[in-house]
Amino acid sequence: MKRIATIILTITALFAILAGCGSKSEKTEADKSSDGKEKIVIGIDDMFAPMGFRDKNNKIVGFDIDYATAAAEHMGVDVEFQTIDWSAKESELMSGRIDLIWNGYTITKDRQKKVLFTKPYLKNAQVVVTLADSKLTKLDDLAGKEVGIQKLSSALDALNANPIKDKVKTISEYKDNVLALSDLKAGRVDAVAIDEVVIDYYMSKEKGTFKLLDGSLAPEEYGVGVKKGNEELLKKLQAALDKMNEDGTAAKISEKWFGENKVLQ
Repeated sequence: MKRIATIILTITALFAILAGCGSKSEKTEADKSSDGKEKIVIGIDDMFAPMGFRDKNNKIVGFDIDYATAAAEHMGVDVEFQTIDWSAKESELMSGRIDLIWNGYTITKDRQKKVLFTKPYLKNAQVVVTLADSKLTKLDDLAGKEVGIQKLSSALDALNANPIKDKVKTISEYKDNVLALSDLKAGRVDAVAIDEVVIDYYMSKEKGTFKLLDGSLAPEEYGVGVKKGNEELLKKLQAALDKMNEDGTAAKISEKWFGENKVLQ
């Protein structure tokens, strides 16, 4: 009986080892594309024009989409864009469900405690927009007003750090900027705090609808977020971005989306 029990335990242990090997192999294959190349998964907010958004055909497009695709080509890897809940972006990265956060991702001191960042590649600012016919003209005019903002965004951080925050009547948080701007047009909020890059795009598409209040909440810069501990991926990615600056790829993409080269060297 003791010998039979030993054999059973040995067989059970063997199956456990084989099962573990199988799981590891399956995970490795999942990290590769059908062509056998390594694949990186990028988490995005697909309603963040012009950085990453869906066009009229529901295709994901934008500056960051083209920029990331070109970087992947320079790295010799394939890329997959995965829409995520932007308020849970760091959790998605830390869990391993995505490899990079890349969609107008502002570099902040708080985020630097959670993720690794590439060098800044684009300047931005947090501004406040209202309707073109509004009597609001400057940040101080927000006293007693209702302000819309994207949930857990750097715009929210910038507003909270500004003295006007204590004078604002209410702050309504939204899943994305599109919903916030829709409520602004419907009169449900008086203004929206938003990325300058984003509102510039909407103002060019909806001429005469919006206007900016004088002054900005905070200047900032965009970077790509990499999981802490993955310095190897950060190094490869930064090398690709540097190369794109050198060979003109970055400038070409910027000119396509902004009409000029805004990429930081």
